[in-house]
Amino acid sequence: MGLILAVDGGNSKTELVVATTDGECVALVRGAGSNSHAVGVDGAVAVIGSLIAESGASLPAEHAVFFLCGADVPADIAELDAALTAAAWARETRVDNDTFALLRAGTDAADAVAVICGSGINCVGRAAGGRIARYPSLGWETGDWGGSEMLGRDAVFFAARAEDGRGEPTELAELVRLHFGLERVEDVGAAVHYRRLRQSRLGELAPLVVDAAARGDAVATALVDRLANEIALMVRRAFRDLAIEAGDVVLGGGMLQGGAGRLHDAVLERLPPGARPIVLDDRPVLGAALAALDDAGAGTRAKDRLRQELRGR
Repeated sequence: MGLILAVDGGNSKTELVVATTDGECVALVRGAGSNSHAVGVDGAVAVIGSLIAESGASLPAEHAVFFLCGADVPADIAELDAALTAAAWARETRVDNDTFALLRAGTDAADAVAVICGSGINCVGRAAGGRIARYPSLGWETGDWGGSEMLGRDAVFFAARAEDGRGEPTELAELVRLHFGLERVEDVGAAVHYRRLRQSRLGELAPLVVDAAARGDAVATALVDRLANEIALMVRRAFRDLAIEAGDVVLGGGMLQGGAGRLHDAVLERLPPGARPIVLDDRPVLGAALAALDDAGAGTRAKDRLRQELRGR
């Protein structure tokens, strides 16, 4: 009986699972973010290496799957694959974007799409016959808008304009000031501009925006509705590119987990008619582990066992 190694690497956290090919969870560990666009390929490998050391697992595993934030375009995947293969943690290695972890964990349906909305936003999909939909999702540079950081950045933008009278009044101005403990929204903007405040921290404002929308703030409502529209547009595009009219739609990431709330409801209202929404209850790293079990030729019993063991953790 061999081992599989599975990693779900995101902006803010990385999770690693070591399991047997019959579905017994040997180790589950969690550490810092491993987005190679932020920490570099060597930095991502170092984060994963530290988790492997913490797991105490006896490697190499038979199969390893690394679903990583930052594995966005073919060059990213090739570079990460080369570095992770060279680490020799497994005899067979597969590398891809972390949105595939969400997709694999959320559904076994042949026709399915996954949208992850965390600090950023991304979408992937698959269809019967093996067709795959995937997109660079690099941010504004590839026409994308969404995720907590972009939502927070726009919250500061509209809060600043409300504060100085150029824009519509909104409670976001007070929320931004209070959250960062500064006298003016202008001070928050200056702190970000001069790098006294990391831009990534603007993502902390996202739940405050959603809460303000639930209370009826017009500016916050417009931002949440825009995000819901973007998520629905991603699903519609994936359906079109996969040539499907119906399929499971797995929703995940920090802004969509929980399956309730103003944003969740707005997304469901906008999904195409054939969409069957699924909110992932499991850890996304389960998707990487299931993919590794797929590669190992494991059966349904092993996969169900691992799912239950991870839920028990």
